[in-house]
Amino acid sequence: MIGISKLYLNKAESSDYLRYTARGERKPVIVWNITRRCNLDCLHCYAGACREVQAHSPEEVSFEQARAIIDDLAGFGAPVLLFSGGEPLLREDLPELAAYASAQGLRTVLSSNGTMLNAAKAKALKRAGVSYVGISLDGLASVHNRMRRSDMAFELALSGLAAAREAGLKTGLRVTLTQENIPQISDIFKLVIEQGIDRICFYHLVGAGRGRDLAPPLHHETRLALDMIISSTRELWEKGVKTEVLTVDNHADGPYLWMRVQRENPRLAERVWELLSLSGGGSSGLGIAAINWQGDVLPDQFWQNRRLGNVLEQPFAEIWAGRGRPADWPGPESVGEFLARLRDKQAYVQGRCARCRFISICRGGFRARADLLYGNPWAEDPACYLSDAEISGYPPYQRRIHAIINSG
Repeated sequence: MIGISKLYLNKAESSDYLRYTARGERKPVIVWNITRRCNLDCLHCYAGACREVQAHSPEEVSFEQARAIIDDLAGFGAPVLLFSGGEPLLREDLPELAAYASAQGLRTVLSSNGTMLNAAKAKALKRAGVSYVGISLDGLASVHNRMRRSDMAFELALSGLAAAREAGLKTGLRVTLTQENIPQISDIFKLVIEQGIDRICFYHLVGAGRGRDLAPPLHHETRLALDMIISSTRELWEKGVKTEVLTVDNHADGPYLWMRVQRENPRLAERVWELLSLSGGGSSGLGIAAINWQGDVLPDQFWQNRRLGNVLEQPFAEIWAGRGRPADWPGPESVGEFLARLRDKQAYVQGRCARCRFISICRGGFRARADLLYGNPWAEDPACYLSDAEISGYPPYQRRIHAIINSG
């Protein structure tokens, strides 16, 4: 995640304590796709969630198994547990599981399409200790409804947001950037003001699940989107609206933001570089982990083809240490070797990533995207939109070090 409001405006954000710590000291936030069932059929769903999966499917962990997983994660010391799906509200036991997780000391949050979130459910989540609800919204009504393949998805999502706010829950929007909704970014920010949204995350499309059939924005469109997001964030805060703004899953956003800060506020640029050195390059396999509806542990929620192990068979700590035993591991390296490389990925990336001057803050981009497109987790990130001219040369705060070393 790239904290636009944090880095561009030097504002504190709620997750600073997770994002700006030494990488070796982090324990992962857990994204738990607790069900593959969904009441929608979204074009870009990375999990391939669908209406056809039935309740109490043998593919889905039971209530008792889910409680055991929560005990395991709490014992490991995971800082945050994010319930996702499918649509997690289709699990009737969700409030009870959320309450149990909160009681075990886990910060408990929810990612939902919002269409099933009414006043009663929002109050139940609040009582259960859920601290944040992120609602997916992919543009204004026409675009969002087409993406969600439902004529009522937009209206119901806004109703869900209202119910969450009324219950006293912190709320956020989760927007997946597409060719269709980039022109609507300014209108989405107006919606943030109108709806009193606390947080907005713009996700770059990842070609996982059904998302593989959706054309991602072209590089010049992504640059336009970033410029609009950055400028809109400044305008938001100038109006006194203190919404946290982030971008997710394209680590070129860090260097791109830094270059803009360097042009506009050179005194802040070195601080931005320093923070990106701590937080940049993503956290797959390090600061974030995913667990799917069957208990499989993944480096992140998009990497469904990289099952590291299963928490119904082994403790999470063993799997996270690289001692998982998945039967379908694609290799050629072992799980432990793969995780070690992923946590030091800048030493293994190839192509443009390997010769980029921003390698210390981007660390080679989003590895799942390269793996999904090329079948090679170390290939250059196909979504990097920086030009060859922009990535050439020494990182600015390493030039003086290089000069000293070579001066003899």
